Amino acid sequence: MVFKVNPADKISGEIRVPGDKSISHRSLILASIAAGESKIEGLLEAEDCLSTMGIMRDLGIKITKGGAGKYTVQGKGLDGLEEADDVLDCGNSGTSMRLLAGLLASQDFYSVLTGDHSLRKRPMQRIIGPLSKMGAKIWSRRDGLAPLSIKGQPLEAMEYKLPVASAQLKSSILLAALKTEAETVIIEPAVSRDHTERMLKGAGIDLEILEDRIILKQAAERKLNPFEINVPGDISSAAFFIAAGLLAAEGELLIKNVGINQTRSGFLEVIKAMNGKIELLNKRDQGGEPTADILVKPSDLKGTEVSGEVIPRLIDEIPIISVLAVFAEGKTVIKDAEELRVKETDRIKAVVTEFERLGIEITENEDGMEISGPQPVEGGIEVESYHDHRIAMSLAVLALNSKRGITINGSEIIATSFPNFKELLKEVIG
Repeated sequence: MVFKVNPADKISGEIRVPGDKSISHRSLILASIAAGESKIEGLLEAEDCLSTMGIMRDLGIKITKGGAGKYTVQGKGLDGLEEADDVLDCGNSGTSMRLLAGLLASQDFYSVLTGDHSLRKRPMQRIIGPLSKMGAKIWSRRDGLAPLSIKGQPLEAMEYKLPVASAQLKSSILLAALKTEAETVIIEPAVSRDHTERMLKGAGIDLEILEDRIILKQAAERKLNPFEINVPGDISSAAFFIAAGLLAAEGELLIKNVGINQTRSGFLEVIKAMNGKIELLNKRDQGGEPTADILVKPSDLKGTEVSGEVIPRLIDEIPIISVLAVFAEGKTVIKDAEELRVKETDRIKAVVTEFERLGIEITENEDGMEISGPQPVEGGIEVESYHDHRIAMSLAVLALNSKRGITINGSEIIATSFPNFKELLKEVIG
């Protein structure tokens, strides 16, 4: 599906972005293994999260919809899941596959996790390795590629140092460890998003969160209490509209009810370093997650360096940061971001390739890129999404600031995380 985005000078209005994708996935999974009925509001009803929901239903969990984003989950406890009678389809969702591999590794039945063409090319060895150290039996195609065949069985607790800061890997291990008895320790090289830990603690699991490690305390048996959660807006989705508002010639944009968890707020720190005009209004706590309304105004941006400990806290926002860099005064350097090469696509290569097609000067490095600005963008051509929702949405924001607009091929992939992105974009430029 092609998506033509024309240039726009003014970005204004008041919008809400969909519920946080990471929290939505985790709320469905943890509610399913809680002992009783949980209620979720604000769930992201995008393809990735619906894949997780479908799998939990396939595993015997009753999930009832009560309205837009409102669901009731009848949890069956840690031992209540049932063997599915078919393979479990994760669609395009790496979060679903990596988290559920950990959960299913400790169940007393056999499972197969698969996904679409893109997901079957993404590396899963990073979870297979540590889960195998716990005693998990997981088979894959060459080099740890899905489908994953999992013969669930009792696992052993362990101490494990993450090779990279990864919320998905950390969460997979925690879910696998819930049915072990001894203490599990996960050591982090840097802070990554902490939604799983927060939600497990909120559900009554004895978990200690320290600066460089998470400790799942010894327990003869664990039980998750049912919970109620109102999912805040996804900052990774809000990032595209924040960028659009910053780059506009005029207007003022208010984005309501956005999660600003410190493990996810690296993007906001970079915006401030780039001289972006944003304000956090109505700060509050919502279901254990810090939340605020974000006011965005047109800004004269300057280049900056994005590296080090902030990278895990904004890894999904790097494509849109690269768009901001095109129009910022001076050089922007993005490094220490090798993780981008194993996302839905190689996001470093995708950004560099499409920017160069648009006549943008950009230097590709193994762990990032360098962009000097400001640079004019002529547009008037077709670009590729690489079957990656964040690449597609980043290019859409770039198109707003081109001279002739840009047509994005494969834009249907945006629905995996942001089903109403196109409608909201029309609304703020209308």
